[in-house]
Amino acid sequence: MAHNVQVSKVTAPSDLEKVFAIRREVFVVEQNCPPELEWEFEDESTHFLATVDGEPAGACRWRKTNKGYKLERFAVLTKFRGRGVGQELVKTVLADLPADAGYVYMHAQIQAVSLYEKFNFVKIGDEFEEAGIRHYKMVRK
Repeated sequence: MAHNVQVSKVTAPSDLEKVFAIRREVFVVEQNCPPELEWEFEDESTHFLATVDGEPAGACRWRKTNKGYKLERFAVLTKFRGRGVGQELVKTVLADLPADAGYVYMHAQIQAVSLYEKFNFVKIGDEFEEAGIRHYKMVRK
């Protein structure tokens, strides 16, 4: 059964609330991330909301850092996993980056590494722990 997955860049407070609610559910509730680690750099980030058949399903963001462009906070609600939401989020975020975005990187949870590898990201360095969750740094080639 095909589902209509759409990803939009969002700035309206009502849309940002949906983004934050998805992140709260996935990171704070499901993965037990400390809430104080989840809410940082919001104002300097570009946020995205994914919907499936109009229902909020996933979220992510990018922000410019002193190293380059960091993709962050990819979250898909449990009931929407396996439907291509994550892939659409990655595609949309990459397309939104400035043309001169040379260095693009992320801290990927280990279960998501294979998704990001589909978009030419490669693991750099050793596995590490962030907010109690195992990650790899990944850089786009």
